This record gives sequence, structure tokens and C-alpha cells, in this order.
Amino acid sequence: MTIEFSMIVPHVPSMCHENQVPEFQQDMASSMKVVAQQMKEINPDVIVLVSCHWPSTFFHYVDCTPVHKGILTAFEAPDLIKDVPYQFPGDEELANQLVKAGEDAGLQVQGVNDPYYLWDYGSVVPLRYLNPDEDIPVINLSVTLAASIEETYKWGQVIAKVLQETDKKVVFISSGALSHNLVRGRHNKPTVTEHAMDKQFLEFVMNKNYQAAYDMLPEYARMARVESGGRHLAMLLSMLDKECKPTFYADGQSSGSWNVLITFNKVTAPTANLLTENEFVQNN
Repeated sequence: MTIEFSMIVPHVPSMCHENQVPEFQQDMASSMKVVAQQMKEINPDVIVLVSCHWPSTFFHYVDCTPVHKGILTAFEAPDLIKDVPYQFPGDEELANQLVKAGEDAGLQVQGVNDPYYLWDYGSVVPLRYLNPDEDIPVINLSVTLAASIEETYKWGQVIAKVLQETDKKVVFISSGALSHNLVRGRHNKPTVTEHAMDKQFLEFVMNKNYQAAYDMLPEYARMARVESGGRHLAMLLSMLDKECKPTFYADGQSSGSWNVLITFNKVTAPTANLLTENEFVQNN
């Protein structure tokens, strides 16, 4: 099989509980449910998810745990995310293949197999929308702060090769924001300068100019303070080629950050009422 579907998704804390989502994030929440339906039709065997809220210091970690079970209270926002239970199957075999491939490539990769390891909200929040039945196995990946964007991209290429060669249908999820210079007040948007860079990055992505999007990433990450230094975006871009068609669903602010929901697949997805790239630029 192959990577059937890739995406960048929001994980803003105020989206954890659907009945508490503010108006300016409603489009993202409702669009996540549309994408969830598409995932059901694809019927993937496994989700591989990199979360900006699993920041590892030195090693690229792969969660090889057979069952992911816990109760999440987010230490950053316990008022918004408190006592949230989750239970997802894992895929120990495929996760171990990723670890070995990373080691063989000379990268600092380690597996984690620990039933007491607690997930972060960058994993739990989007999966509450995208895998609400908690029935699709999940493999989690960290973002590694000691790794450069270039190293992270190389690690993504290693992962992509394993996923493309597996006999399983895979969905890859990059969970994180674009510009991320946080301020108090969830309604606040990025600055004009930061958002101009967001729009340029998205223009490259929506035009399938993935190489240009990658080339701008180091300066974009530095100047707009992209979440996790843009490492989750490097991972996403490493999964894409010219055959991957982007579909833009929704975007919105959260405390000065900018968040988007975009999917990439090799078969045209239903696009009724979705924005083309030119419409996105005009509306934003």
C-alpha cells in the first residue's frame, strides 16, 4: 500500500470539547469532521502522527506502545483540557520498523514502549475529531529540538519510505500551527508580517510548489516563530510529491497563532464549498 492521505491539522486547546469551540474556530472543528468521514472511506490501517506537543530534547522518539490509554489533563491549559480519557490501539510492529530504519540511516532514533506514557493534547485533540471511534491504530512521533529542519526532513523521508513500502494503508498527520508567536486572548491573530509569511507558505503549498515551501521554512520559522521551529512542517513536506493534491478546508487564529486544516491525497477529494488557492489568498 502507501501513504493514502496526509494532512496538517490544528490542535488548539479550545477545540478539545466540541461544545466549547469559540465561533472563530467553528470552521476548523466542522471541517475536521468532514475529513474524518473521508478517512472512514479510506479505511486506513494505521495513523502516523507527529505532534508539536511532544518535544523531545535529543532523540527522535517513536511510540511503539501496543495500546495507548490514559486520562489527559493538559499541564499548559488544565482549565480547557481536564480529565479527558483516551484509548487507541498502537502498531508495535510498524513502529519498530520505523525505529530500525532511522537507526540504519544513522539518525538518533529510539522507540518508546511504555503503557504509562501520557499523550499530549497535540495528539488527543485532533484524534477526537479524526478518529472518534478510537479504532484506528496510532503511532506517535516526537519533534526533536536538537535536530535541525534538514535532519528532521531527512527523518521524514526515512519514515515515508517505510510507509510507502508497507502493505498497510497509512494516514500521516502533522499536528501543529503555522505562525505561533503567542499572546493572551484566543481571538487574537498573528501580526500582519507574520501572517504575510503564513500566506506565502500556503501559496507555495496550494500550488504544489513543495520545494519552495521547504526552502522558505528556516527563515519563516525564525521570523514568524512557527510552532516547533517548523519541524512538523518539514515532516509533512517530506511525505509529499507532485502527485499529492492539496485541499484547503479551514483556518483560524488562536492566541496569536495561525492554524490550518489542509489535506493531501493522490486522488481528488470531494471539494464542494472548499476554497481554491486563489480564493484563499483573496479571503485572507
